[in-house]
Amino acid sequence: MHAPILDLDFIDSRSPEQAAASCDTKVSLDSNTGLQRKLYIESYGCQMNFSDSEIVTSILHEAGFDTTSEVTEADLVLLNTCSIREKAEQTVRHRLTQLQHLKKKRPGMVVGVLGCMAERLKKNLLEEEKMVDLVVGPDAYRDLPGLINEVDGGHKAVNVLLSREETYADINPVRLNSNGVSAFVSIMRGCDNMCSFCVVPFTRGRERSRDAHSVVREAQELVNQGYKEVTLLGQNVDSYKWASEDGTENVNFAQLLERVALISPDLRVRFSTSHPKDITDEVLYTMKKYDNICKYIHLPAQSGNSRVLELMNRTYDRAWYMNRVDAIRQILGEECAISTDMISGFCSETEEEHKDTLSLIDYVQYDYAYMFFYSERPGTLAARKLEDDIPLEVKKRRLQEVIDLQRHYSLIRNEKTVGTVQKVLLEGFSKRSKEMLSGRDDKNRMVIIPKMDYQKGDYVHVLITGCSVGTLFGEPII
Repeated sequence: MHAPILDLDFIDSRSPEQAAASCDTKVSLDSNTGLQRKLYIESYGCQMNFSDSEIVTSILHEAGFDTTSEVTEADLVLLNTCSIREKAEQTVRHRLTQLQHLKKKRPGMVVGVLGCMAERLKKNLLEEEKMVDLVVGPDAYRDLPGLINEVDGGHKAVNVLLSREETYADINPVRLNSNGVSAFVSIMRGCDNMCSFCVVPFTRGRERSRDAHSVVREAQELVNQGYKEVTLLGQNVDSYKWASEDGTENVNFAQLLERVALISPDLRVRFSTSHPKDITDEVLYTMKKYDNICKYIHLPAQSGNSRVLELMNRTYDRAWYMNRVDAIRQILGEECAISTDMISGFCSETEEEHKDTLSLIDYVQYDYAYMFFYSERPGTLAARKLEDDIPLEVKKRRLQEVIDLQRHYSLIRNEKTVGTVQKVLLEGFSKRSKEMLSGRDDKNRMVIIPKMDYQKGDYVHVLITGCSVGTLFGEPII
């Protein structure tokens, strides 16, 4: 049984295999198409950032940049950043300090910051600390070629304006760090939910949905390229809503999900993230209707106490959340996997309210969870209006209690699969042995099997013979 990943901001209950599969830092791969300049891009944080880096790479490829995996070979270094937690910003600042040393050896190298941190800290990074040449927000990536020209001309360049229309629907992303099996497809941008602890609405702007036809077209192209799985991405996919200009089409998330599922029965479809206030029975029944829509839902609770949820401005209470869980269990069955986010030690949280979070974990019995203690983010409603008054040692202790309970249920949920047969999509070698392959079942559980003659991208029916807290082990049924 592996130890939990622990730092001052973040703990999750995944296995090392799962953690590696959704690693919070990704680097561009090498492409050598003969273009004159080299781009090195490092992406931090969430799947949305990784997806954005693929859009940026596509735009800059058209502007004359190949990619490199070696920062020392780069003419342009971009850090695609995250502001969701303090530790993420500290990591990027440390990386920028390292790049300043490298730039002294390569004075022609251009260094830029993209994404959420760019928007929030543009003045600090560009003018006061002079750490970068270029600052570009998440809605301004089309301007990158022009902004780079400004830097080439000896000027600093910045564009962090947010947009109400930009979805990059016409950009064909260049797949980075791809295993050739699974890919992200962004279906919307921004967020209209003003959770009091979150910076995303301020760094990514208002919510807007992408043309449904462009989503289906991108997923179809991935199938044509041999991909077997797509994950539809949005800050809140359940609020996806697109209408054609002539008013003849109106597509909600359940309908988009169906359109993508109908592309091919061999294409697995996942999505993230669902908001408890918006997930509908229509979505659940659509998931039930199609075998290739994975029976897994990430449904962040954040807290199990209604008063704390109100302070967080989550717009639902404990009873509503439990109702949505009940609907999932009723429509999709007890086997449907549910994961969550939990924040311990939010402003003014009492011991009894913390126990409500523990009791919600008892009620839902999540398959796994992303668990944090509260870290105040500048500019948020909570930072302006609420006092971060829970001592750090109390936050840590409460978080550890959440961790311990969740690991208990992760193991129980995994133990229930022992003796069952699961359909696994193989993604590559196990991190621990070239004699083993790893993949996921449709509940998003990592499964390890002997390599034998199988290849990544194969679907394999696997008899589950054992498990740990975060991983299943099995034997292929031949």
